Amino acid sequence: MRARAPRDLAALPYAHRLQPFIGEIEQAGTYECLHFDGTVLQDTEGGSSLFSESAFSSAAFERGRYRRSRFDDVWLHTVRMVGTNLAETTWLDTECTAGVFAGTEIHGTEMRRVIFRQCKFDSVNLRAATLRDVVFVDCLLRDVDFGGATLTDLRFPGSTLDRARFDKATLTRVDLREATALGIASGTGSLKGATISTAQLFDLAPVLAQHVGLTVKDD
Repeated sequence: MRARAPRDLAALPYAHRLQPFIGEIEQAGTYECLHFDGTVLQDTEGGSSLFSESAFSSAAFERGRYRRSRFDDVWLHTVRMVGTNLAETTWLDTECTAGVFAGTEIHGTEMRRVIFRQCKFDSVNLRAATLRDVVFVDCLLRDVDFGGATLTDLRFPGSTLDRARFDKATLTRVDLREATALGIASGTGSLKGATISTAQLFDLAPVLAQHVGLTVKDD
């Protein structure tokens, strides 16, 4: 998947149909063609909800539980998700720009054709997630846990991985060559199926040597 050019709100194909969101998020609710502009959602019980052809601008998800919700053709810009439970959610044809995900539970989620651009991920749990055709553009991924995840056709152009974990993950056509930094805390043995550059190989040499039990000495 190639990262298409970023779109502003007016460029969305459903922009002319967007209506301001008024009210509260409810569990198992359906939210279609809505604009969440500056909306602050605190401790919301929004599990099993559907968000379709909607836009989030400068919105904040503070804590809250959205387990098994679905984000279908959703546009997010400068959105903050802090301490939010998004476990087992489904993301399809969605793009997120300048977002912050901190202490977010996204384990068991399914993402397909999703673009994250200039986003910051800090201590995010993506264990057992299934990601296909996902692109991280100019993102920071710090202490992100991909343990047991299934990752297919992922790219990281301009992104920094810092202390990422890939324990027992399954990688297929994962291209890490465009990442500006590749810091892996654990799970180097699960990197089969990934492509890295020669320079990155040298950077990873110490953790790869540790993984195979290789002692390196110069004297």
